[in-house]
Amino acid sequence: MSMEELAERRGDNLYEMSLELRFGDQLLELDVPSGIWNPTPHGVELGRRLLELDFRGEHVLELGTGCGLHAILIARRGAARLTLTEIDDETLRNADHNLRKHGVDLPIDYRVADWVQVPGGPYDSLVTNPPFAKAGKHYRRYFIDTLILEAHKLVRPGGRLIFVQSSMADLPRTLRTMEEAGLGARIVGESDGPFRDYYFEDPQYRIEMAGVPGAYVIRDGEYYERLTVLEGTLPEPPQPA
Repeated sequence: MSMEELAERRGDNLYEMSLELRFGDQLLELDVPSGIWNPTPHGVELGRRLLELDFRGEHVLELGTGCGLHAILIARRGAARLTLTEIDDETLRNADHNLRKHGVDLPIDYRVADWVQVPGGPYDSLVTNPPFAKAGKHYRRYFIDTLILEAHKLVRPGGRLIFVQSSMADLPRTLRTMEEAGLGARIVGESDGPFRDYYFEDPQYRIEMAGVPGAYVIRDGEYYERLTVLEGTLPEPPQPA
């Protein structure tokens, strides 16, 4: 399935589907029942960039694992252990199904958790696709900002925070917030993607995005956002003099 086909998916994105996603020479066949959030272009872009990163020997936390797409790729990039969170047991069972289907055989801790409220750790890396367009919050950046500001509670010093966001979520603002929080930030990769149909179904979203500089571009009458995968490195503690 292409990014354009994913972008055409409408509505609440909670319908049943089976899909094939190719990442380089890797083909993932994923089963997603009704009521589970389907992969989006944001998630596909994050998955593509995860394959460029090294997770060998790491204990990786993924917030909001969904159908398990990213967890499968992280495991294939050498992770030693996974902690995967979701908002309910049903979604976690679906993720477990897809991980087993793809032969992921390493210690996995499945947890129902509310965003960054995850006990345990610290983890070596934290991976996530924070909600934004469908954040369900008056302040749409809630999940992005809390992720950055609370990362030090979940990730060890020197560990990584890896996430994807749209240009419509104000990338310069995110980079400033990461700098203010003491995270060393770098862009892992970027790509342009067409608007999902449900962007046009939310008038308030369109109004808000019009106020974000560089939120999107229009080419040949089509609207495109920029999807950026960011890696933030947690600061190391100061060394004694």
